[in-house]
Amino acid sequence: MAIRIVRLGTPRKPGEGPRIGTVRRPPRGVPKERFAADDWYDVWYPNLSPSPPVMQIALHAKDDKSWAEFTRKFKAEMAQPDASRSLDLLATLSHTSNFSMGCYCENEARCHRSLLRALLEQRGAQIVD
Repeated sequence: MAIRIVRLGTPRKPGEGPRIGTVRRPPRGVPKERFAADDWYDVWYPNLSPSPPVMQIALHAKDDKSWAEFTRKFKAEMAQPDASRSLDLLATLSHTSNFSMGCYCENEARCHRSLLRALLEQRGAQIVD
């Protein structure tokens, strides 16, 4: 049992389980009834996505300094009670269930999902690649 961190919209892997979309907005131009069928996500959970102002920092991060600013601000958002409890819940569920979570970004290293991975690992989550 484990969490798989994925790029939404990519083909599912065997045993991946349900996908959680940790994105601020649904995929553009995709009818809601196609979200799961087209491998976007089964459940939309924007609670674990960056707020719009913090997302703007990430979208405009051209160097390590600006990415570090995004990282600091996003981690502060994830330390807020609702987000922190969500991360604790997902970390606990990872020991008894298979599921995946992710974002649309192509490069995980410059995506909030890399930070979610680290935050979940800190909470003892089981994560597979």
